[in-house]
Amino acid sequence: MTTISPNARALAALGHDARLSIFRLLVKAGDDGLRVSDIGEHLGLAPSTLAHHLSTLVDAGLVVQDKQGREVFNKVDYPAMRRVVGFLTSECCSGVTVQPAADAA
Repeated sequence: MTTISPNARALAALGHDARLSIFRLLVKAGDDGLRVSDIGEHLGLAPSTLAHHLSTLVDAGLVVQDKQGREVFNKVDYPAMRRVVGFLTSECCSGVTVQPAADAA
């Protein structure tokens, strides 16, 4: 059985245009987050489609949902986002050793 790392799961979730748009909108919204209906209104997504994409982002650990009364607010999990960004940039500019090409005989 192969386990998928949290970073790979997060990057896979963000690999869809709609989910990336949702995530970026939630980043803009900040700590207050947005209601599902607000996200749908901003992005023009049908409720069932939006629910599917939000579920994927929640499962990937990038978004948390907070039920307040009858409303569900969606917020970015900023520590998770920072872990993914840190993973992507952890070896930035550290150099790569390149082997010279062998001469063709």
